[in-house]
Amino acid sequence: MRGKIIDAKQKAITAARIADSMKASEITVLDLHTIWDVTEYVVICTVESARQLRAVWQEIRHRFKDSGILPLGEETESTKWVLVDYNEVVVHIFIDEAREFYDLELLWGDAPRVEWAPEQDETEE
Repeated sequence: MRGKIIDAKQKAITAARIADSMKASEITVLDLHTIWDVTEYVVICTVESARQLRAVWQEIRHRFKDSGILPLGEETESTKWVLVDYNEVVVHIFIDEAREFYDLELLWGDAPRVEWAPEQDETEE
């Protein structure tokens, strides 16, 4: 994460990039701002283990905190799903079977997907 995070879309993309850097998969960013008044963006990703679940959550939390962004709430007791609420951005980190069970993409099936790309390493040309 380079520079200050300034808007909700940038926060969502940053969370997706952090998850990607921690080897999360199936990372989806949904734009909910026109269809749901609770949050503007949702980031959903899949991890392979409870250990990776915790690592991704802690890295997102740590890097956002370094930018002065603290969560409004967190659900972190499960070993299958972590939810972190940053008000206009909610991050869901799932173990595969939990993601399939809750199927948030189906719940928000009419939400546009936000295009994002992994952050480029500064050493890459």
